[in-house]
Amino acid sequence: MDRAQAPSPAAAPLSPPAVAADSTATPVASLRGAALSYGDRVLWQDLDLDVWPGEFLAVLGPNGSGKTSLLRVLLGRQQPTAGALTVLGHPPRRGGRHIGYVPQQKSLPAHTMLRARDLVRLGLEGHRWGLPLTPGTARRRVDELLESVGATSYADVPVGRLSGGEQQRVRIAQALATDPRILLCDEPLLSLDLQHQRTVTALVDRRRRTASTAVVFVTHEINPVLGLVDRVLYLARGGHRIGPPDEVMTTSALSRLYGTHVDVVRVHGRIVVVGAPDAVPVHHPTGGPNGGGRP
Repeated sequence: MDRAQAPSPAAAPLSPPAVAADSTATPVASLRGAALSYGDRVLWQDLDLDVWPGEFLAVLGPNGSGKTSLLRVLLGRQQPTAGALTVLGHPPRRGGRHIGYVPQQKSLPAHTMLRARDLVRLGLEGHRWGLPLTPGTARRRVDELLESVGATSYADVPVGRLSGGEQQRVRIAQALATDPRILLCDEPLLSLDLQHQRTVTALVDRRRRTASTAVVFVTHEINPVLGLVDRVLYLARGGHRIGPPDEVMTTSALSRLYGTHVDVVRVHGRIVVVGAPDAVPVHHPTGGPNGGGRP
C-alpha cells in the first residue's frame, strides 16, 4: 500500500507468493501497521508485510528511505515507532538464532590479521549459549561453509587482503553458519563487478531454493536479481509499494509513489528508472578493480 495514495492491488489481503507452494506455510517475518520515524521525519509507515519461506524479496528505494533501517528492525537492533512485528514467530531480538545477516561491505585494512575462517567461525559460535563446539567439530563446520561458497582456497588468508568479491563470499558463509531460516542482505552487490554480482546472487539464490530460506535483499540495483525476485518492496518518501516486479517497477506505480512523473524503461531486459527526484538510478554502470563505480 502506498501511504499517500488510495489502496492499490498491492494492498490486497496478504497471501503467500507463488514460491510458497505449501498453503499451510507461515511467514518467517510479519509486520502490521509498522512505522519508523526519526522525530518529524517519517521513513515508512502503515507497512503490512509478510515474508514467506523460500521467498526472494528485493527492497528498493532512494538513499534515506529506510531500507537498511528495515533490516535493523528485523534484526531487533532498532525498535519500530509503531505497529506489530514478529520474526520467526517472536518479537525480534539482537543475536536471534536462525537469522542470517550479510552487512554492507566495508573496506578492511590490508594489515587485518583476522582470517577468512576466523570470520566464519565468529558466525558459527557468536550465537551459542552453554558449552562451545569442540575444536574439531567447529573446524569441520567452518570448512564445510567455506567450501559451500567456493572460498576454500583462501580460508587462511587475512580478510583484509581479499578482493571485494572474495570478502562477500566469506560474509555469506558467515551468515549461513547458523542455518538461517531468513537471510537479510544489506547492499551485498556494492562495489562488485558483474561477474562477482552474479556469483553473490547465485549463492544467495541457491540457499533459498535448497533450504527454503527467505531472503530480504536490500539493493540499489535490481537488474542483477531481477530474474530471481518474487516481490519488490519499494520505499520512497514515507510511502511504499509491494508486489511482483512487473507491478511495482512501472511508470504508473512509481509516479504515484513519488508524486511526480517517473519513467520506467526496459532496455534489453534491464530496467532503468528516470526522473525520480531523489532516487539513485536502478541501473548504473560498474567499473574499477572490484567493479566500483557507483556515484
